[in-house]
Formats: sequence, C-alpha cells, structure tokens
Amino acid sequence: MAQQYRWVDENGRVHYTDTPPPPTARDTQKKNLKGNAVGAQENFELSQAIKSSPVTLYSHPDCKELCQMARDVLNKRGIPFTEVSATDEAKLNELRRVSGALKVPVLLVGRQVETSPSAAAYNQALDLAGYPNAGVVRPRSQAAPPPPPNPAPQEAAAPAAQGTAPAR
Repeated sequence: MAQQYRWVDENGRVHYTDTPPPPTARDTQKKNLKGNAVGAQENFELSQAIKSSPVTLYSHPDCKELCQMARDVLNKRGIPFTEVSATDEAKLNELRRVSGALKVPVLLVGRQVETSPSAAAYNQALDLAGYPNAGVVRPRSQAAPPPPPNPAPQEAAAPAAQGTAPAR
C-alpha cells in the first residue's frame, strides 16, 4: 500500500492523500492507513445487525464440539460476537437467567435465545436478526476463550454430559 499523508493547507483544511503534500502544507504527518480506515465499516447490513441484535455465545471449557460448531457458524458468516465462558458463579447465574438452564452452548442474538445446538437453528436466528449470509463479509477466526487459570475443584469437575455446564 502506498504511503498516506495528512496535512493542512493554507486555508486550514485537512487533507489525506497518497502523494506528498505541497511545500506550503502545515502539520504534515505520514499515516499508515489500511484498507477503508476512514469509517472502517465492512458492511452496512452487518453494522446494523450488530447495533440492533448483538451476539453472545455462552460456552464452557468442557463443551468442545457443540461450542466449536457454534463458533464456526458465527466465524463463517463473519459475525463478531462476545463469548461468555460459564466458569464461575456469576457467569453460571447469567447463563441460567438468559436460558433458564445450565446447558451450553446458548446463542443470544439480540433478545432471541437459541438453545438448540444446531447450525440450522443458529443460522435461522442470525437471519431473523438481519445478519448477512456466509460469504458476504470476510470470515472471522475467533477462538474459544482460554480456560480460567486455577478453577476451584467443583468447577473443574467435568459436566455430566457434553454441552452441559456444571450444575450449581
């Protein structure tokens, strides 16, 4: 990418160019702008959906395949999301409040709660919220959050079944 410059002309107007500014320019700065750095919105449809229906994925470190499948659906569609790993009392209570149970994965899209661990169910919830289909925006590669440093003995116990957070 070519070098970018920010400079102020004799009338006080700010300019961004990829050519060196004239000798009369003031406050000249070299910039490393990447892509569409000014207002870097990837996609209008995506930004509107994020605003109106942010996505949160509730998971647990012991949930491997089903939680990864949920991440894969979101990443393939290029959807940024917050992942809450239900590993402590407060997060387990939040999961129970959101879904009514302690099973993961749970996908929260805006106010819609999806507890069925299937790509079809997740895609339907995302479609209803107005998220773009796979291939419209650049895929992401958000990984699982790291496990907690030193879990308490009862929190370290494996869930009763895959896709279930430890009962409290």
